[in-house]
Amino acid sequence: MISFESDYIEGAHPAILSRLSQTNMIQVSGYSHDEFCESAKAKIRAAIAQDDAQIQFITGGTQTNQIVIDSLLKQYEGVVSAQTGHVNCHEAGAIEYTGHKVLTVPSHEGKIDSKELISFIDEFYTDDSREHMIYPGMVYISHPTEYGTLYTKKELQEISDVCKKANIPLFIDGARLGYALMSRETDVTLRDIAQLSDVFYIGGTKVGALCGEAVVFTKNNMPAHFENLVKKHGALLAKGRLLGIQFDTLFTDNLYFDISKNAIEAAEELKSIFREKGYRFFIDSPTNQQFVILENAKIKELKEKVGFSLWQKFDESHTVVRFATSWATTAENLAYLKSIL
Repeated sequence: MISFESDYIEGAHPAILSRLSQTNMIQVSGYSHDEFCESAKAKIRAAIAQDDAQIQFITGGTQTNQIVIDSLLKQYEGVVSAQTGHVNCHEAGAIEYTGHKVLTVPSHEGKIDSKELISFIDEFYTDDSREHMIYPGMVYISHPTEYGTLYTKKELQEISDVCKKANIPLFIDGARLGYALMSRETDVTLRDIAQLSDVFYIGGTKVGALCGEAVVFTKNNMPAHFENLVKKHGALLAKGRLLGIQFDTLFTDNLYFDISKNAIEAAEELKSIFREKGYRFFIDSPTNQQFVILENAKIKELKEKVGFSLWQKFDESHTVVRFATSWATTAENLAYLKSIL
């Protein structure tokens, strides 16, 4: 049995495992104050063309979202997200657990519309009762979105402009950022992400690493004593080298982008397989997450042979399911899937 359940069901890219083994007995300081982390940071700064970017490695996506949002918001502020945004739907209330509310705006195939964002903020500030409400203190988007869709550079620019006008930061969740950047349909680069956001992160967990995310503050705006805040949240890894070595490897010889491209190519092949077999798609995703409409009876049959995720009800006899490719998806995986459909 094989699985397309998610993009973090494999371990790590062999180059990372090899580098971890090679450096295993080297003694370095803890908490990411080591030569490997510094090298990784330098390579990331070069990749985004920002020599003064401030970077912190954190162990996972939920911790990253929670810590970044909590550290940037004041006590009376919340974070604005699409209704389908990850922090609103799939973080087990981690944001609210810190005392900050997720403020939702409509979702359009997973994306926020800049005009609706303007209206949301304007309506708040024209409400005479706003002192009894939660202030919009920052904007959160993910790229790709929960539905595998992408923002165009123009859309990101418009959202960034709204945030600048409102004097609130734009935070881009990049858990699957590699798959966005390598999509055949994107016009957004890593440097664009860095330029248009106030803070974003480069996902490692879902893109070839054992674990880890690289948080990048792009406007010399890292909160004071951020490492202290990370530790308060229980997310500061003593053996920070584990994260540094992985990102140093991912950003050597274009590895992060090359393995991300594999996921996109595999996703395109997966789409072709489903189309050839006559299946319908719920949404046209240009990245590694593909949403297929299946008959409920077919789901039960397929579940015995292949792993995938149930997403949402479509109608009384059909359900939307998700198949996710990854950096590790092989031609053999796809051939097997084709044989059982």
